[in-house]
Amino acid sequence: MRILLLGSGGREHAFAWKLVQSEQCEQLYVAPGNAGTDTIAKNVNINPTDFEGLKSFVISHAIEMVVVGPEDPLVKGIYDFFTLDETLKHIPVIGPSQLGAELEGSKEFAKKFLIKNNIPTAAYQSFTKETVQQGCDFLTTLKPPYVLKADGLAAGKGVLILSDLQEAQDELTNMLVNEKFGNASAKVVIEEFLDGIELSCFVLTDGKSYKILPTAKDYKRIGEGDTGLNTGGMGAVSPVPFADEVFMEKIETRIVKPTIEGLKNECIPYKGFIFIGLIKVEDDPYVIEYNVRMGDPETEVVLPRIKNDLVTLFKAVAQERLDEITLEIDERSATTVVMVSGGYPEDYEKGKLISGLTKETDSIIFHAGTKTQEEVVVTNGGRVLAITSYGNNFTQALEQSYQTIAGIHFEGMYFRKDIGFDL
Repeated sequence: MRILLLGSGGREHAFAWKLVQSEQCEQLYVAPGNAGTDTIAKNVNINPTDFEGLKSFVISHAIEMVVVGPEDPLVKGIYDFFTLDETLKHIPVIGPSQLGAELEGSKEFAKKFLIKNNIPTAAYQSFTKETVQQGCDFLTTLKPPYVLKADGLAAGKGVLILSDLQEAQDELTNMLVNEKFGNASAKVVIEEFLDGIELSCFVLTDGKSYKILPTAKDYKRIGEGDTGLNTGGMGAVSPVPFADEVFMEKIETRIVKPTIEGLKNECIPYKGFIFIGLIKVEDDPYVIEYNVRMGDPETEVVLPRIKNDLVTLFKAVAQERLDEITLEIDERSATTVVMVSGGYPEDYEKGKLISGLTKETDSIIFHAGTKTQEEVVVTNGGRVLAITSYGNNFTQALEQSYQTIAGIHFEGMYFRKDIGFDL
């Protein structure tokens, strides 16, 4: 099978690593990919949202399946672009329809869906530039901290959690009136703050049936002890130790089943991943957000624990036969630690030489922001590498990841030394 994978991060390198293990994968292309995907697949210089460019490539290279990594092409409607095109409609796209992608593309759409389907979530209201004063008044009715969410896609940076009422009112004005997050904050959702511990639940669905994948917990803040600015993710652990059988039963009954039923009832085509961001409040799960693709860096710990052939799984999704598959999961823990460029998530430099990548290691080194330049690998993003390891428990796996990191170097590199600190 000739497969095209879209994206360029650590998530996509993990997908590529897993896909090429399948005997059914004859040739894998990655658009645009990175230095890591380049060693196991063929990188193609096409932007994942250049649908016409993708169409030409898919036809000229006889592609038989498209796997979508990031959210952008999904929200922009790549699934619909393929299904409505006579020359492309026979090629399965692993990812939801544009309407399904609104679960991530619009926070308000997601909240309405949650409430309509009686799925536990925080109380909320949404506001626009015209209703900014009502928004400021609504904040006075809530207890701190205050949660402000840009309605649209803001590259993981559109959520503010603030303790001071005046600051929250100022930031609301900044988001709505001064367009702090551009068009993404033309509408802002203000939410009740839920106090608990977060985790992520991943679901693969063919639109009718579903499989719950291993749970994971990621660490978003740049600083140790979860301090400082939000990032795309500094590390992840799978499974989540506190997500026992009883808790997982609650997640499936109260959240996963009604989510899949809700999509079916509203006739929303959905063949792909649902990433459910959860918070455990006392002993109950609540939904913080939906994403319509796998998380990053969670993919780098979830996929290594799935024993099934990924091409077989994706074919079953495309053919609506997912209920015929038995998911096989590696009992071991997996952890990943993300190595980032100095200055990230704010300004950072690119083009720093990375050494130590060819050393023997028991870890899997997933590339995120890297590129090959004159036959050497250099940094090309804020998050540069994700170092994944297995262990009998997450602490053992982390030890291995940190051991591998000790042998890698690039100028200004930084990583958190406390992943899993709160478990």
